[in-house]
Amino acid sequence: MNGAESLVHSLLKSGVEVCFSNPGTSEMHFVAALDRIPGMRCVLGLQENVVTGAADGYWRMTGKPAVTLLHCGPGLANGLSNLHNARRARSGIVNCVGDQATYHRPYDAPLTADTEGFARGVSQWVRTSTKAADVGADAATAVQAARTSPGQIATMILPSDTCWDEGGVVADALPVPAVPQAEMHAIRNAARVLREKKNVLVLLGGTMGTSEAAQIEANRIAAATGAHLLAETSNAKFQRGRGRLQLERVPYPADQAIARLKDYEQIILVGSKAPIGFFAYPNMPSKHYPEGAGITVLTRPEQDAVAALRALADELSAPKVAMPDPGPRPEAVRGGPTPEGLARTVAALMPEGAIIVDEAVSYGRGFFPHTHAAPAHDWLQITGGAIGCGVPLATGAAIGGGGRRVIALQADGSAMYTVQGLWTQAREKLPVTTIILSNRKYQILIGEYHNVGANPGPTAMNMLDLGNPDIGWVKLAESMGVEAAQATTLDQVADLMAQSFARPGPFLIELVI
Repeated sequence: MNGAESLVHSLLKSGVEVCFSNPGTSEMHFVAALDRIPGMRCVLGLQENVVTGAADGYWRMTGKPAVTLLHCGPGLANGLSNLHNARRARSGIVNCVGDQATYHRPYDAPLTADTEGFARGVSQWVRTSTKAADVGADAATAVQAARTSPGQIATMILPSDTCWDEGGVVADALPVPAVPQAEMHAIRNAARVLREKKNVLVLLGGTMGTSEAAQIEANRIAAATGAHLLAETSNAKFQRGRGRLQLERVPYPADQAIARLKDYEQIILVGSKAPIGFFAYPNMPSKHYPEGAGITVLTRPEQDAVAALRALADELSAPKVAMPDPGPRPEAVRGGPTPEGLARTVAALMPEGAIIVDEAVSYGRGFFPHTHAAPAHDWLQITGGAIGCGVPLATGAAIGGGGRRVIALQADGSAMYTVQGLWTQAREKLPVTTIILSNRKYQILIGEYHNVGANPGPTAMNMLDLGNPDIGWVKLAESMGVEAAQATTLDQVADLMAQSFARPGPFLIELVI
């Protein structure tokens, strides 16, 4: 057995079932081993940022790490942007990155790079294997690291001779560390704050903190104490819709966030961070909550938020209460496109159990209030601010979603960063409906120009314009095997959405806004 074969066997024994890949010469023995050893679903991405973003989406839906196969340091570098998003989402991923053979490294061949240096910026665990006999054990340790709560990125660097040399040893799966529990003093301290203080905000974050189970317990706490509930601005996986709370998020724009939080005297953090600005702005505070507000940590991101909220509710003797009724399901909107109209149309038509992938950027900031009464669904957001996550995230979410329909609300400028992911959706016949919000400009940057106090002129505005020439989204999608159509009204969007839901594969709608 060579090192590559021990790698595949060890990954399978550790429960890794999907490999998102974009391999090169250094990884050919890994590719050959995947061909010989059954059990691993291999998904090809045409650019590494598609590969890493898809692995992020897969984890968010399954809670299981996929393995990525990346070509040397430059291949890893191509995928760093979505690994940054995945790290912010606290997703578990195992990266396998090829490298020069150990004896070839001193010659400084063209692809030689500081691969470990690239990896450290986005990984909680990094290791370079040095011989074939170590590869299986290193793989098992990488999976263990990736599955450590709340999820971590583990990067294995594999010189090519560690894969082709004989002497590979299959490693058994290592135990996954138990999810840490909140300390009892933290629960009692939060209870004291809720009993004794006024104007208290409970800020929910992380996949555990925004889950339906956590919302049930948070609802008990709010009903018993009068505390307010909000979620963080960006959330990896937010369970929403009928039967869940009508939770809103801390607004993204700094002035709106400061206004929303100005009256809170105490903030209890549940897997979240105290609200700060996405960027610094002239004459604007970095902290968006009042300077004198008390900060109480109930759970850190790696701790069990559901158990802590349940213990807190019990400490307060909070009775069980029903989830509030969000009212009737919205009806599809007719006429010209607006953010509110699109949100209501999506809420009206989405199937039960849909997965929403949101990289709508500025157009989608107001979608939440209009989708509370939609059927139960999961909402995945961009978490690290590195645009280009939406198409890959939808791809991975579809593979991990067990056949559930994915609806990707996608800004046009961001989509162009990783448009190759449409090809993977077609190749894998994935149930993804992508709605391209085609305003033909980097609208968010136009707003940011004003936020930072700059004064854009014709040259600057031309750098933010995507309409010279227009991007032909329908032709672009069709060229990669995805059915597509253009819509200029919400009536047309509704018809095309309904048609796409009846199809087994992907469909793209360009909504001209």
